[in-house]
Amino acid sequence: MSAGTDRSLKVVWWILGLPPVLFLIAIVIASIVVASTWAGTNAGSDPNAIAVAVSGATPWLLLGVQLALLGLLWAGLRASGRHWRDLGWLLQPGQTLWREVALGAGVGLALAVAYFTALSPLMIWAQVTVGDYVPAGELLPSLGGALVPFFLANVVLAPLVEEGLYRGLALPRLVSRFGQPVAIALNCFFFGLLHWTGGVWYVLLTGLIAGGLFGGLTLWRRGLTAAYAAHLALNAAEFVTIAWMMAAA
Repeated sequence: MSAGTDRSLKVVWWILGLPPVLFLIAIVIASIVVASTWAGTNAGSDPNAIAVAVSGATPWLLLGVQLALLGLLWAGLRASGRHWRDLGWLLQPGQTLWREVALGAGVGLALAVAYFTALSPLMIWAQVTVGDYVPAGELLPSLGGALVPFFLANVVLAPLVEEGLYRGLALPRLVSRFGQPVAIALNCFFFGLLHWTGGVWYVLLTGLIAGGLFGGLTLWRRGLTAAYAAHLALNAAEFVTIAWMMAAA
């Protein structure tokens, strides 16, 4: 392995390993802030009350982490000596922008329908019957606690930043080092781990299904456009559904 390849792989491991840690750091900081704010009160010494308060701030935490991930993407580009266009935004011969967007959006919307009609109920069933470290049915209400930061984090930033990191920067280097099957498996694992705050079953759901689809689209279409459109469509549908649930509550 050449020195350049070795350095490129080190950048990839940092890119894949840091995002879940950033979520942990955000939660710890939020917990400390809440406990300090409530110091001297009964709630300040109640771990459950602090956990509830931090859960209610989930959209703000998501926004902060996505901004940190944007910085990580910039640092990864600098460290690897690459530019934004090198992530895979250029269309391949014979491709058109509207077809790539339509293909990706169709995949994302189909996944959104599957998620809300079948996958989410299945996940809640697994949480109830098997168990999880996140209470069953808690994920969606916590995401809808503040719609503006949730929109900025989940619709504006997440598709762009996460596709840039996981499928734009990391996936091609994993493929060149390990081959496609292992590269996709590693990409799915770390993408699922990024969503660890949603619980074990949510990690499996996002990693295997969403991560597998986005990674597959990237390799099939030899670029990020379709995968980005799929991610954007999925997250936009999720936002609309959660906003509707909050309005109807």
